[in-house]
Amino acid sequence: MAGDLLLEIGTEEIPAAFFPSCLQDLERLIVEGLAKARLGHGTARTFGTPRRLAVWIRDVAEGQEDVSRDELGPPVKAAYDADGNPTKAALSFAQKTGVDVAKLERRATPKGEYLCARVEERGLPALEVLPGVLLEAVRGISWRKTMRWGDVQDAYARPLHWILTRFGDDVVPLRFAEVDSGGVTFGHRFLSSGPIEIGSPARYVEALRAAEVIVDPVERREAVRKAATAGAAEAGGALLADEELVEHVTWLVERPSHIVGGFDPAYLELPREVLVSEMKGHQKYFSVTNSDATALLPAFVAIANTPVKDPALARRGFERVLNARLSDGRFFFDEDRKVPLVDRVERLGKVTFQHKLGSILDKVERFRADARWLAEALGLDAAKREHVERAATLAKADLVTGMVGEFPELQGAMGREYALASGEPEEVARAIFEHYLPRGAGDVLPSSEVGAVVGIADRIDTIAGIFGIGKPPTGAADPFALRRACLGIVHVVLHAGFRFSLAALVDQALSQLEGRLTLPAGEVRGQVLDFFRARLKNLWSESHPAEVVEAVLAVGFDDVVAARDRVAAVAAMLADERFRALAEGFSRTNIVEKAGAAAAAAAVDATLFEKPAEGALYERFVSVRDAVEARLASGDYLGGLRELTALREPLDTFFLEVMVMAEDPRARGNRLRLLGELRELFGRIADFGRMDLKKAAR
Repeated sequence: MAGDLLLEIGTEEIPAAFFPSCLQDLERLIVEGLAKARLGHGTARTFGTPRRLAVWIRDVAEGQEDVSRDELGPPVKAAYDADGNPTKAALSFAQKTGVDVAKLERRATPKGEYLCARVEERGLPALEVLPGVLLEAVRGISWRKTMRWGDVQDAYARPLHWILTRFGDDVVPLRFAEVDSGGVTFGHRFLSSGPIEIGSPARYVEALRAAEVIVDPVERREAVRKAATAGAAEAGGALLADEELVEHVTWLVERPSHIVGGFDPAYLELPREVLVSEMKGHQKYFSVTNSDATALLPAFVAIANTPVKDPALARRGFERVLNARLSDGRFFFDEDRKVPLVDRVERLGKVTFQHKLGSILDKVERFRADARWLAEALGLDAAKREHVERAATLAKADLVTGMVGEFPELQGAMGREYALASGEPEEVARAIFEHYLPRGAGDVLPSSEVGAVVGIADRIDTIAGIFGIGKPPTGAADPFALRRACLGIVHVVLHAGFRFSLAALVDQALSQLEGRLTLPAGEVRGQVLDFFRARLKNLWSESHPAEVVEAVLAVGFDDVVAARDRVAAVAAMLADERFRALAEGFSRTNIVEKAGAAAAAAAVDATLFEKPAEGALYERFVSVRDAVEARLASGDYLGGLRELTALREPLDTFFLEVMVMAEDPRARGNRLRLLGELRELFGRIADFGRMDLKKAAR
């Protein structure tokens, strides 16, 4: 009968950054190994703490499934002699497969007739197969970094101490890194002592709970959140929400408990980002705010791995470390403000951006020109254009400040503070910070047009420059984060509603890179636009049918906002039966492409119509064309598509009654021109000929 399988790898503390991907790897490798080994099973569940990785798989089969397979042997002409007796080749094949030579079959193949044996392979007991499956899984985890220890030859994230393997009540024998598997685990490093026997996988979670370990990461994550929230309440405030920090701390502890501490209120004069970044980034402390989260309190919550015997002593230790860091921060803050931000710009010339693309100052000069071009293309007023120019000039100046040198994650935030301290306009200071937004998936977007424009200009310079020196992202690596930069541009453009030519922006960026590119500008232009196209397809296919997205992108995405609206309109119209029928009929107009130049001649000549269906289609087309174009000009793509549905019946009748490729070249050309005009109007929205409506409507 089936049994549960449990594997736990006990180690020294694994870095929090390695989780949860290492657990996902381990689960995947075991599940794939079981499938390859022909062992059926039920659901899989992962557990883990800094000192252990575990996978519990329910209802693993007690043995492999039996299989039958056909195995080809030697050619028949080599398997029997002239008298029909089996040769050595046939006898050897029979012996190899375990099939009596008299039961060997003949099988016709493209290469001729061959002997064939039906091999029956009996499945092995699971306990004979599982050691290999588990060993390959333990070895196969993809670690960010590995290490070796002592005389052990196997490399791993951290030294191994034990391996727990249970299949039902049995231990699965295996050996890795000179550690033999067994039936025991170990509890909390300080709150539990000695091995803990795990008689069956079903006892695992509760046995560790009794040993002061919350092994379920979901449960432990909630315990961290509750502990931090309780600590903030004890400090008289509310917890500053930070799910990223909750996740990180979850993988630092096995049994969370909280300690509330404080710092000198004088440090509240520092920018909020400095305080939060220091508490989170270096100390992994949670910040505490007032009730409406408008201001920080001089307090923090630290999560410890054990309840402390002397909370006051522990609190003083946490406070001493934080106050020392904040003292450094105040020193840098005070010193940095002694130099106006603009006076630091020239120092960027000594900081390399990329050796072929020059210094950060070179980059600033390029994207300042790009930002100026974009501001004009968007029609921003003179005041905003002036702010764009100034913000672009100062955008990277904080990189050479002491504060950002010590706390790189504060770039932009410190630029804003130092700009204000230098007397720069608030709009400029805000744009210095916002040009970095969004910093990642789900991050906030710029609230000002100035910050959005500078951010787009900065990113397009990076993308065009890196592509221009032949270093585009690969499937395995994106060292310059070009995918993130591209998506950043897209999200900013869509959020701000900016309408401009993406191709023209790329051309502008490439013009500023003249003399630094190692590839022809035209080639780079194509690569960059293809890169944007791929990002748009991936992004919009998350919420709309991929067939629709492909059809819209096929007719252009130079205006990204318009392309998004066209995708939404086509996707919305899929629910309209009349529109789906029209789109299916439209696909037949592909004949125009096949006809070539004949469809590209002069306008339609109504005097050449021979069938009533030609005139009816043309008349209906003319009657809706102006209305459709007016809708499209105003950005009402949904309305434009609804207007086009009026062409459904006359288009169906046209294809039913009219032979497009008539023998008379004048009639044929006129009909092709009529269909060509329809295609041009439809093509303002999407290439419906590329769309499989059955797939798109699913």
